[in-house]
Amino acid sequence: MASSFFVSKRGWLRAAFVLSLFFAALRLTAAERLLAICGAYPPEMDALRQEFGVSEANGFQRSVIKGVEFWRGRYAGKDVIIFRTGVSLVNAAYQLQLALDHFPISHVFFAGVAGGIDPSLHVGDVVIPEHWAYHSEAAYLNEDGKGGYVKPSYLTTRYPNFGMIFPDDVHVVREGQEQPVETSLFAADEALLTTARGAVGKVPAMKKAGREITVSVGGTGVSGTVFLDNAKYREWVFSTWKARCLDMESTALAQVAYANGKPFLIVRGLSDLAGGQPGPNPIEANEARVSEIAARVLRVLIEEL
Repeated sequence: MASSFFVSKRGWLRAAFVLSLFFAALRLTAAERLLAICGAYPPEMDALRQEFGVSEANGFQRSVIKGVEFWRGRYAGKDVIIFRTGVSLVNAAYQLQLALDHFPISHVFFAGVAGGIDPSLHVGDVVIPEHWAYHSEAAYLNEDGKGGYVKPSYLTTRYPNFGMIFPDDVHVVREGQEQPVETSLFAADEALLTTARGAVGKVPAMKKAGREITVSVGGTGVSGTVFLDNAKYREWVFSTWKARCLDMESTALAQVAYANGKPFLIVRGLSDLAGGQPGPNPIEANEARVSEIAARVLRVLIEEL
């Protein structure tokens, strides 16, 4: 009886020890998480600072590296670092890589505005794409005088062209690869997408121009080096990629996150229709409010992690 009890007790102690290691590992994992939360330009950054309470009074610490301002602190029990990526692909790629090189970032998040490409969407709606592609990685070609274009030998046509513009894929290299790999889409992290789908129902009702906005997860977003305000090009982008939104930073952020092995998720509120609207583009009238909407959605998602 005593021997049996000793064995049972020893087994229990072993199990308790293993469990203690397991929970210690969980605590370590949580402690090592540093969530990067980004916006591209002032309206987006103002909204993020407001939503996440970024200030020294709330315990955030400011640092500056090569002109880029970083605010590091805690929100909802999580370590976060909030910074501006700058507008356009090169700025976004450079400044995210700068952050990754100087801070132990575990996840990359972005909230900001975009142009709506999907005709079913309206200004103010929020999209969280599953994939990101480049729309302006392309060859610009001469006409051949026969109704076509003179194509260089290297170019494999994968997408329909828009006049002289022939889109192409990028080649990307990451850890474990010896040569760059042709890449057409960068996938958002599946676990973060699952969290986003669960968080959508917890986003408070919000309105833009008297209409209740929608928040949806899925589909493809595209990015390029141009501010798009052309209805015909917009139609071509939707037809080619079935894109839901278009901006100037997200795919670069996705590529840098992919190359560094970091999970990422990008939230975009629609500030305009990328040329699909009648008259002048309304981004300036909408960017502040839509930035607030996108930041609110991201805040709810971060709270759900």
